[in-house]
This record gives sequence, structure tokens and C-alpha cells, in this order.
Amino acid sequence: MNPTKHILVYSDSLTWGIIPGTRRRLAFDSRWPGVMHNALNVGDERVRVTEDCLNGRRTAFDDPYKPGRNALVGIQQVIEAQSPLDLVILLLGTNDFQSMHPHKAWHSAAGLAAVVTAVRTAPTEPGMRVPAILAIAPPQLDNPRGPLGPKFADGDVASLGLAEAIRQVSEDTGCEFFDANSVTTSSTVDGVHLDADQHETLGRALTPIVADLLQRA
Repeated sequence: MNPTKHILVYSDSLTWGIIPGTRRRLAFDSRWPGVMHNALNVGDERVRVTEDCLNGRRTAFDDPYKPGRNALVGIQQVIEAQSPLDLVILLLGTNDFQSMHPHKAWHSAAGLAAVVTAVRTAPTEPGMRVPAILAIAPPQLDNPRGPLGPKFADGDVASLGLAEAIRQVSEDTGCEFFDANSVTTSSTVDGVHLDADQHETLGRALTPIVADLLQRA
């Protein structure tokens, strides 16, 4: 039997699995990390997926109304707590474009770059490898609506170019990159999150990519 590989998924509500239009959560097997986990664990392969996903999490910015939403604050302790790790998957950026922020794509990508640096410099135990990093660009915001409309007002315009900015950061920092826009859109219900079928699509699309990364780890 192959040794167990360990993946940390560090993300926001798109991965936490909020059901658009509600405050409920999809079951693990229906969230994209769960879909990916189940698809990876075939035959003798053993992969453990740990989720650390928080609603409202930004890349490197504070939420003025809720504490603890800055991904950069505490990430090194998360890496230390979960190590050893073979792969860290980052899917962040959507909340950088909530209407209380003046950010453009560059600011969000710069925040993600800071998170990447923090992952790589986390104080893990001697001999533990620095994990590979996969940066995922979130689906483009699409006319945020319903209760989330005011929170993300004009975010679809402010976030234009985010995927390309994250791609550039990935190249500059030597991370792997995947653009979720290549396989799915944002929710047809609220224009922000992922619908259940979109979780399934994303999880299955990521499976061969992650399997290859783990083989190289």
C-alpha cells in the first residue's frame, strides 16, 4: 500500500460549501474537496484531504465587521498544525471584492502571493518538506444578486482580470495554477458561490491534476 498523501485545502465559502440562497452547507462528499478525495482514493492510493475553509475569508485583508477573515493571519500556524503536507490548495480572492473594499485584481493577486510566501516559510518541524502549492482562480463573479447583492455590488467589474493575475503570480512564485473558469461559472442562483453540480464538476476536473502533483511530491 502506498503511503498516505496529505492535502490541505485553504479557502473560503466557495469551498466550505454554502448552498447558494441559504445558510446551509453541502455534505463533504458533495463539496469539491470531497468529490476530489473520493476520486483520488482508488486502488492502493491513500489520500487525506483536510479542509480549512472559512466564509468571508480574504487573501490578506481584514473584514471590518467580522474578525479572523484575513487568510494571511494564522496560515503559518495552520501549516504547522497540519504538517507534514504534500500539497496545499489555495482557492481565495472572491471576498477581496466585497463592496467595502476598493481592490482590483492586482491587489487580490498580491495578497495571494503573500499567502504563498507564508506557506513556504511556516515553522514546521525539522525534516518536513515544504509542500507543493496549487493556486486556483475562483469563478468570475456574475452579477451578484439576492441577499449578497449589496455585499458584492460592482464586484464583478472590480474583479475583472483576477484569473490572469493569479496565473501570473503562480508563474512568478513557482506554484501550480488552475483556472476554475475553464470548467465552471459561479452559481446560477447568487452569482458568487458554487452550485452543487459545479462542486462536482470542479472536483472531478481537479482530480487528475492533483493526482499528478501528488505523484511528483
